[in-house]
Amino acid sequence: MNDDRPLTRLDMLRFARRVVEHQAARQLALMDRWIADEERREAERQRRLAVRQAAPDWLIERALSGRGAVYVHVGGCTSAGSRARGAGREQAIRALTEGGITPCPLCRPDTVLGILE
Repeated sequence: MNDDRPLTRLDMLRFARRVVEHQAARQLALMDRWIADEERREAERQRRLAVRQAAPDWLIERALSGRGAVYVHVGGCTSAGSRARGAGREQAIRALTEGGITPCPLCRPDTVLGILE
């Protein structure tokens, strides 16, 4: 721009347009980040939901040493640790009755399975 002449109304309007264009671009970038964040949160929620729905009906939790079992859990029990593995109904019943494995005191799989002590 030439510094010798004063700004015209047209110059000021063009400047105002550039300012608005810049602000709009920044706001759109911000909105795009918000949308991407929300899409990531929704994808994670869907993934957790799919994992929860795919949880086995029964879990047998192994000891820290990996030898032997510690607890039998109902599938989806919040106290089942990372050492818990899926099991079938018959396997859970055998573990409780013949294997002498303790039922989880939180989810009470023995009650759910109908095993009375």
